[in-house]
Amino acid sequence: MSQSTEHYEQLLQKYLDGQCSMAETEELYAWLQSSSSHRSLLTTMQREFEQAMNNRHEIPAELSDRIEKRLLEEITRNKIVKINRWRWVAAAAAIILLIGGIYFLRTTTSPEITPIALNTTTDVAPGTNKAILTLANGDVVTLDSAGNKVITQGKTVVRQKNGQLQYAAQNSGEAVVYNTLTVPRGGQFNIVLPDGSHVWLNAASSLKYPTAFNGTQRKVEIQGQGYFEVAKNTKQPFLVKVNNMEVQVLGTSFDIMAYNDEKSVNTTLVEGAVNVHLGNITQRLLPGQQAVLNPVTGSITVHPADVEQVIAWKTGFFEFDNAPLSDIMRQLSRWYDIDINYNQVNDSRLFGGRISRSLPLSDILHMLEANGPKFLLSGRKLIVK
Repeated sequence: MSQSTEHYEQLLQKYLDGQCSMAETEELYAWLQSSSSHRSLLTTMQREFEQAMNNRHEIPAELSDRIEKRLLEEITRNKIVKINRWRWVAAAAAIILLIGGIYFLRTTTSPEITPIALNTTTDVAPGTNKAILTLANGDVVTLDSAGNKVITQGKTVVRQKNGQLQYAAQNSGEAVVYNTLTVPRGGQFNIVLPDGSHVWLNAASSLKYPTAFNGTQRKVEIQGQGYFEVAKNTKQPFLVKVNNMEVQVLGTSFDIMAYNDEKSVNTTLVEGAVNVHLGNITQRLLPGQQAVLNPVTGSITVHPADVEQVIAWKTGFFEFDNAPLSDIMRQLSRWYDIDINYNQVNDSRLFGGRISRSLPLSDILHMLEANGPKFLLSGRKLIVK
């Protein structure tokens, strides 16, 4: 049974408000692509938007009106929902990205729109829920989004269900052992630790943790990127070890990005408070702040952060703001499990935008067409010319 136009109207409103789930976003995207009339509308919107961005670097009021009117007319047929202008201007970019229109470009000089030809022999699907659990005795268990299993380690019971690994709290006095959850490229996974803390791991990441928190502190080690929601326990501070750095919390939400191929280790606080320790250096973060560790100099700087951008990966999006192409390629490499042969073409080229991580790789590459490099995709090898 087809959905009513009111249903898609509601989805659009939720998307503009930033309240759409990944499934709802995919449904809206599929509907917008479902007929030739829709695609014709989107092509017109794309052309107008590219011209405006090329000439003015901003969304003109009259253009935002036309885009709003056309999109909502197409969805609601005879009923146009009024959207506050400030919200529409802020969301217009995300709307067009969602429907496969354009990718925003910012440069230090006036941009020249140069379409590219994307040559592909195959497409690459986005990442999925998958991970490898390595038990203390060396046994390896493969995990995915479909698996439902129970793993027993002595008196420790571990349940895998629907893309999540759950540890049951236990205080049996049994010797504590350490497990490691490894998420490969092209994957993500969620784990509930024995104390009830949640950790979401991004692609190419790993978490080492005990099967029980019986001591005076709760300590884990991470590589790659993870988002933490720590269960509060004032008697057992929670410590996250990242190379030579430690993040200490009692109960809070924060993101740690510590990939070896990135220029810095970033700790971003969403709620609560954390202390970042490196040797004799201690920095305390407040919500909305980010601590940036330079591995070369050993210095830590604190500055305000765009929290939504930092944790966009957890909510199912790529989000860039004045990002060079090399930064984008590293993220694509991890999420799509591809090898990239990248030769810097123009260091002044900066990109911004918000894109669903549920799209196939070819859709992402097409969004980079405006004033972008040329791509050649063959299997899981991407050449950036």
